[in-house]
Amino acid sequence: MPQGPTTLLAWLTVAAFVAGVLVERYDERLGRTLTAGAWGLFAVFWAVLIPHFAFEQQSIIEGVLSAAAVPASAYVGYLLYRGRDTLMILSRGVAVMGLVYLPATTISWISEPLIETVTRQIEWTVGMLGYSPEVVTRDGVRNVFLYHNEAGVPVRSSEILLACTGLGSMAIFVGLIAAVRAPLDRKMRALAVSLPVIWVLNIVRNVFITLAYGHQWFQVFPDAVMTLFGESQPELVSFLVADRIIAQSLSVVALVIILALVVRELPELKVVVEDVLYLVTGEDHDLGGKRPPRGGVRADGGEPPADGDRRE
Repeated sequence: MPQGPTTLLAWLTVAAFVAGVLVERYDERLGRTLTAGAWGLFAVFWAVLIPHFAFEQQSIIEGVLSAAAVPASAYVGYLLYRGRDTLMILSRGVAVMGLVYLPATTISWISEPLIETVTRQIEWTVGMLGYSPEVVTRDGVRNVFLYHNEAGVPVRSSEILLACTGLGSMAIFVGLIAAVRAPLDRKMRALAVSLPVIWVLNIVRNVFITLAYGHQWFQVFPDAVMTLFGESQPELVSFLVADRIIAQSLSVVALVIILALVVRELPELKVVVEDVLYLVTGEDHDLGGKRPPRGGVRADGGEPPADGDRRE
């Protein structure tokens, strides 16, 4: 995530979510209104990030997802304001996600040890596979893999950043798991089937990307790839194919599978999945989640359901 005004906007957005979630416990209507406003800020935040992902990071998937998140966030805020109170569960999750992820983006004594830990594990794995790139320090952090030519001259470098640590994906699951009200033992099991898996898969992803770029494994159709990503350096083709196309596509699939495993341990999350499906399709889906009754009307103007307890 870019620094400066964007970071300030991110903190304001998270603060708005936290405020709305806390107030909702004592004043449902006011808390819901504040949280709906937080979703509006979230829409602005994603709109600001579109150029960063699409042009600076040259990530088609992240650019498209950021663009889609703008109307989606605004729509969530609208539905929540209209009375779809189950969206408060997702809102609590976003608040926790922000509190987990944002400090690492601004506090070096959190981010740097995490980056160096991931770098060491990538270095060990790469070594076990029979490769030996040089790992060097840049700006006080040991996080750069150097690849040399036959003459021993460094020709390519691969840098491990905070985005390469998997913290963002782990924050999503921590937030979702923390958001629902369920016994602690099942929440711990849900964390156990998500966080370690994400960590291992992230190491595998980074190993694949650094080796593919360092050894130029995917120098295929360079003109097409460079045109697709608006890139002018042919040697970056392997990186773009390995990271922006292969790794990011598989990451989406992996996160969906991990979510399914988490839902098996924590069925309360089905309500969140139902709400997401409603956002996508405009129709309610019954996956067996407990949908609590709400004071007020549903988003479609109908009567609130009559069974269950309001709080998960």
